[in-house]
Amino acid sequence: MAKRRKPNSLEYGSPPACLPVPEVSLSCSPWRLSVAPMMEWTDRHCRYFHRLLTRHALLYTEMVTTGALLHGDVARHLRFDALEHPVALQLGGSEPAELAQAAQIGQRWGYDEINLNCGCPSERVQRGAFGACLMREPQLVADCVKAMVDAVQLPVTVKHRIGIDQDESYAFVRDFVGTVADAGCRVFIVHARNAWLQGLSPKENREIPPLRHEVAQRLKQDFPGLCIVVNGGLKTNATIAAQLALLDGVMVGREAYHNPWLLASWDGAFFGLSGPAPERDAVERAMVGYMQREAQAHGTPWATIARHMLGLRSGLPGARHWRRTWSDHRLRHLAPQEVMARAHAAPVREAADALAP
Repeated sequence: MAKRRKPNSLEYGSPPACLPVPEVSLSCSPWRLSVAPMMEWTDRHCRYFHRLLTRHALLYTEMVTTGALLHGDVARHLRFDALEHPVALQLGGSEPAELAQAAQIGQRWGYDEINLNCGCPSERVQRGAFGACLMREPQLVADCVKAMVDAVQLPVTVKHRIGIDQDESYAFVRDFVGTVADAGCRVFIVHARNAWLQGLSPKENREIPPLRHEVAQRLKQDFPGLCIVVNGGLKTNATIAAQLALLDGVMVGREAYHNPWLLASWDGAFFGLSGPAPERDAVERAMVGYMQREAQAHGTPWATIARHMLGLRSGLPGARHWRRTWSDHRLRHLAPQEVMARAHAAPVREAADALAP
């Protein structure tokens, strides 16, 4: 990850007075393993939770549009905890000058990378003329990338699909990558499915177009000097390891959210770090402390944060009652430590219910 410098003074927003950046020395690529940007999921609370599980995987924000940063509440979109580093800001937009300004704001707020979304197929994003539909205009994407590269001292990366609609020609994505690389992008995160811009919902776009990981592998063969990261359908450490044998990195999306304990094995399995893995109870206690701080500093309800950790105990005895307790809005008036106590009493009640006549 490029070394951060003191940002220039900008008129947009005011970052926290102190954002210490932990020094992380790794022999492998910063993009070796990451958690995907996911709308309505990977907010700052989710990222804080994920960082308690893995110290070194790269985390991404939800997509933030240039309009939201240039004309909206910057702090609401960009505030994050220093613990989240390394953390990348994903931008949505298609105007080079606006993206350059937004990238500068992201740099000022202390993000470690600026990522351009060229993969989202939603109708809302299409109406804004960005996301996956940008792949039809590779020169425009190149102009956007160059504007950002010239504006910041951070890595500028692109996340994209392998094709649009039902066109599965390799030449389409090859030419897209080649054009954008000429503008200064060295890191491409390849969601290995086509994006169907008509006829499929965003959810269906994550499931129906077939996965073709081999396309990312072919891109690596044709562009050996680029960092190629693959995303899509990777759910186990074994499948992650298989892709890392062929590519520079792997990005995991929904599996990381629904099965977050998978992340707890990553530092040892993929970053060569020894020592004990996190413990679920310790992670939960840390999240309760975070909930208390957030409530005091920003008035954030604990339920807004707890929704991201509901998969923490999946597969364990009592997990259903634990999850129900943390998602019970009738308990909103309680302090989070009291909710945690009730959640841990749930397995006892579950056992008692099982013995009842």
